[in-house]
Amino acid sequence: MAISTTLSPSDLKRAVGLFADLLRRDQGAINRLNVYPVPDGDTGTNMALTMAAVVADVSVLDESATLADFSRAVSHGALMGARGNSGVILAQMLRGLVSAFEGKDVVEAPEFVEGLRRADESARRAVERPVEGTILSVARAAARAVEGFSRLVEVVRSARAAAREALAKTTGQLEVLTRAGVVDSGGTGLVLWFEALCHVVAGDELPPPLSTEGTLGVDPDHAGEAVGDQRYEVMFILQGEDDLMGEFRASWSVIGDSIVVVGSEGLYNCHIHTNDIGGAIEAALVVGRPSSIRVSDLSEQVLTHREPEVLAPTPTEIVECAVVAVSAGPGLSTLFSALGSRALVSGGQSMNPPTADLVAAVRASRGTSVVILPNNPNVRLAAEQVGDLVEIPVAVVATESAVQGLAAMLAYSSARSLDENVEAMSEAAAAVTSYELTRAVRDAVTDRGPVREGEWIGVSGKEVVTVSGDLETGLVALVEHALGESDELLTVLEGEGSRPEVTERLRRFVDENYPDVDVEVHRGDQPVYAYLLGVE
Repeated sequence: MAISTTLSPSDLKRAVGLFADLLRRDQGAINRLNVYPVPDGDTGTNMALTMAAVVADVSVLDESATLADFSRAVSHGALMGARGNSGVILAQMLRGLVSAFEGKDVVEAPEFVEGLRRADESARRAVERPVEGTILSVARAAARAVEGFSRLVEVVRSARAAAREALAKTTGQLEVLTRAGVVDSGGTGLVLWFEALCHVVAGDELPPPLSTEGTLGVDPDHAGEAVGDQRYEVMFILQGEDDLMGEFRASWSVIGDSIVVVGSEGLYNCHIHTNDIGGAIEAALVVGRPSSIRVSDLSEQVLTHREPEVLAPTPTEIVECAVVAVSAGPGLSTLFSALGSRALVSGGQSMNPPTADLVAAVRASRGTSVVILPNNPNVRLAAEQVGDLVEIPVAVVATESAVQGLAAMLAYSSARSLDENVEAMSEAAAAVTSYELTRAVRDAVTDRGPVREGEWIGVSGKEVVTVSGDLETGLVALVEHALGESDELLTVLEGEGSRPEVTERLRRFVDENYPDVDVEVHRGDQPVYAYLLGVE
């Protein structure tokens, strides 16, 4: 392709969408990059969700949209959709970047150079106590490397090269990284932004998926300081007078750490770690009106090794393609929401939802087209009726389990067409083999011999593949049956009847006996099945 000398609004829209897709693709790997023990919202998930909010706002722009329209959409989506400290920092970088485009019809090299400088400064102003060896170091290196370049391709390629180099250097900048011999996770995510830009400007090849081996970095949710002993993460949107924000920051500084306050013109996204939830919210009430308040117990996340509780916002913007997922359990609902599902329907093995519920969810999703994930073979027929009952195109990706549904979500992009998403999501789901561990509800004779009521049975499809007398033996037997020589990833969803200590011993068993297999554990809270497994 020809090398671009400018970036139009449509070019920038493409770059933002591609960056979001790369983050979505690699969020699982980035989530495993953290070396700190307090995962106050996984880095990859937070960055991916933040960019998903940006894409949602940008995707409604048509071909006549101006650069000013694009900049407003990015600023609004980033501010309102930022998740976790890492997402807030990324949002502030994006807002700083597009602020340099004011009054322009297209972006040329000088505007982009100035935008990177503003992105760097905006991110550092947002953090109470900036620390090197984090995403902030990567952003600064990129901004400084492009000074003096007059061609856009030189700017984006120099920024990418500097970002890569700065990321490699983070290992020696923080003691915790040096001890682990690893790099920063937030910077890893930020490098993907420059990869997307180089692809759009010059057609450079995109990077392969990030390696999932080992622990590689530090959560940028700690880019502002070392890990503290605060128990709660508090986030909200604050409407207040600009000249009162200094007073607000000062009041927060005495009750917590990891403080980030970003925004302008009376609207701010605020984040703090604190032991005083009431004090954090009361400080906001003194200077304005907080809304969309979210509180997470950080210690609970550490003790349970669970994903952060991130709920998808009620859809307000129309997207090219939305997803409706059938979910059996609050943990699964959290996961599907975090991965971009815009509407959820409660249902599963023992509670199949009616077609009317699926129709209502499709209409609530605000997609110009919709993919339905039934996540259970018993729900598929009802899902296939929906297309005849609504006015928009609907397709069913025939996922037979929650683990297949989650794999499909990792391949989804709201900016792609229905056909493109169906192809990508179907391929991702087909790559996963599903297994369930549950208790027999009656005596029976199976291909594995007789089964007594109450025994633990491992199931694949409609076939009983293992029979065991206790939970742990049953889980290990099912994993041994499931894993083969070429498998690389085991996904474990804990449901009702699971036990944390059993899950942890399973981790160790797989590490010792299948060293080439990565294990991902999530809390699904699904009924009927103590454990759902997915093998890839």
